[in-house]
Amino acid sequence: MASLYRPRPSPLRRSALGAAAWLCCLGAPAWSQEAAPASSPAPSPAAEVVTITGRAAAPAVGISGFGEVPAARAPFQALSISNAMLADAGLASLADITRLDAGIGDAYNAPGYWSALTVRGFILDNRFNYRRDGLPINAETAISLANKERVEILKGTSGAQAGTSAPGGLANVVVKRPLPENRRSVLLGWKQDGSLQAATDINQRFGADGAAGLRLNAAAERLDPTLAHSRGERYLLAAAGEARLSPDSLLEAEIEWSRQSQPSAPGFSMLGSVVPSAKGIDPDLNLNNQPWALPVVFEGTTASLRWTRNLGNQWRVIAHGMAQELRTDDRIAFPFGCSAENTYDRYCSDGSFDLYDFRSEGERRHSLAAAFALEGEATTGPLHHQLSTGVTWSRYRARLGRQAYNYSGTGNISGDYEAPAAPELTDENTNRTERSTELHLRDAIKLSEPLTLWAGLRHSQLVRDSVRTDGSRATHYDQSFTTPWLALSYQLSEAVMAYASWGEGVESDVAPNRSFYTNAGQPLPALKSRQWEIGLKGETRQAGWSLTAFDIRRPLAVDACVDDGSCTRQIDGNARHRGIEASADTRQGAWDLRASAMWLKARREGAANPADNGLTPTNVAERTLKLQTTYRVAALPGLSLLGYLSYEGQRMVLPDNSARIPGWTRVDLASRYTLRAAGHDLTLRLGLDNAFDRRAWKESPYQFGHAYLYPLAPRTWRASIQADL
Repeated sequence: MASLYRPRPSPLRRSALGAAAWLCCLGAPAWSQEAAPASSPAPSPAAEVVTITGRAAAPAVGISGFGEVPAARAPFQALSISNAMLADAGLASLADITRLDAGIGDAYNAPGYWSALTVRGFILDNRFNYRRDGLPINAETAISLANKERVEILKGTSGAQAGTSAPGGLANVVVKRPLPENRRSVLLGWKQDGSLQAATDINQRFGADGAAGLRLNAAAERLDPTLAHSRGERYLLAAAGEARLSPDSLLEAEIEWSRQSQPSAPGFSMLGSVVPSAKGIDPDLNLNNQPWALPVVFEGTTASLRWTRNLGNQWRVIAHGMAQELRTDDRIAFPFGCSAENTYDRYCSDGSFDLYDFRSEGERRHSLAAAFALEGEATTGPLHHQLSTGVTWSRYRARLGRQAYNYSGTGNISGDYEAPAAPELTDENTNRTERSTELHLRDAIKLSEPLTLWAGLRHSQLVRDSVRTDGSRATHYDQSFTTPWLALSYQLSEAVMAYASWGEGVESDVAPNRSFYTNAGQPLPALKSRQWEIGLKGETRQAGWSLTAFDIRRPLAVDACVDDGSCTRQIDGNARHRGIEASADTRQGAWDLRASAMWLKARREGAANPADNGLTPTNVAERTLKLQTTYRVAALPGLSLLGYLSYEGQRMVLPDNSARIPGWTRVDLASRYTLRAAGHDLTLRLGLDNAFDRRAWKESPYQFGHAYLYPLAPRTWRASIQADL
């Protein structure tokens, strides 16, 4: 999309995300919303040494839908995490990015399983809140980052960007595309205990004036973490090509295949009425340790085609289509409840639990998406418009087989037990078919030199069907709704902007089609969430910062049950999340500093039962702080010391708030050394995660009517070497 704002030119490369190894010795750092990729390799002795001060401006975030508007000039909060930042921090999955920003949290992130995130305290729906190059995908799989250029997070209600989605925001992965110059890169990595990685990234231009380009990415990993009984493997093959058909026409195509096979790890839980101390739990213990336990296998193929045509006069048209095919074997020895004490949301007081053999093999999920957009700039009288309009079609189909969920015996948190397998396929699964059509219109109207009005409108029509694998419990419904978004921004000075915004998002829910529901299979009214947000943003050559206050209300769909065993799915009050986010980054001499913090008050309001009002949702921290800094060692050019600090406050374990886990602080250390050897640029990275071996409960998800506890991973070493040939 043509930009309303033109970013100031800068000779800087964006600085590396990180923190100094001696983080405890730092003074109070400044704050930023976006950090930047690794710095350039150290110059050769013969090269002219240029001293660079200052920092690069925060980049645009494409998932917002407002094109190349820089983040510092946009009336929303968003985060862009480059692949260099991921490499420096040793992050290999979407779940890992919670270490980099205070607004992002864990949401049942079981090792070996798909990633689940919260933003502003709301869980992102893996079926509706994830995008790939801006198009909707299903994230009920392991998403490889080996061929991703960056990860984008848009915070707040996303009704202007998505048809249906949870109100926390959107996550978007951006695929690596061909670069202007030829390049070869090879990476070898190791992680304690014995995980090994090999990856290559090849970029080549072809034809007259390099009109065509091809980028190949391949990766293979042996997964052998410190967590017991979790050995596995991961592979990726990806190709992205482009061809400039004419000076005004660009055709892009890409395809990706990935496979991950690894046993998953269930969580620990409360022991009767007691939350056990994490200091007494071995974080390397895997309760999925039965001889018959099989790995979870995620295999996926995704391909897309995008055509961009410049029409002249600042207008262009974009046609973009994508197909995603996922295959999953979901298997685990699953601890759930304590029948001996007639409690099913926690383990027994003595540390034992009921163990189930769960298997759902051959799951297939197929997604299709296509978008057509017209974007450009126009002037009407004294007003300048930055416009985008278009349509998005999507279709999703899940085809599953019968599943096993059978009682196998009892286990205990010592891990010293063996139960018989029970693999019989005794339960039906649910097949789903969904399709939607979404029309959007967005406009950024420059009312005067400092004042801009931003508007977005999305109209969505959806049709959803589900049926059990035996043909029973069929449901069908369709809905349509319109979600608006408005914002007003005012440039107080060249460096400082103030803004206010209001918007809606929407979710769709249906009562379970079971006999004891009085409204079985019936859709609920559309669940419209609403958000107010006000903020200040600053951007100079030395620093960037933002301060934001937000208020989100989301209707709650709950099951109201009575003594005869019948239940009614109904809307009962709201979840209200109010908070303040602050972030800043700065470059001062040899130091790069970045920090983010969030204070969040998440509460239940308007419930029919007065005792429910004022309760805090489970697994949501009220206070979060993330710090990163980099120190460039002058005595050894090319060497940078990095440090990361994460603090998360207490979280509720049970919905009635009768149990909680304490807050925790974790420190990670790393170094990066860039040099030139034998005519090649080399980057050596060494990291120590959880440097002080902190023992704590990382999160407390309440899933499937059960409280789970996941520990912080223990102290872990990692190392890698990358050669740019």
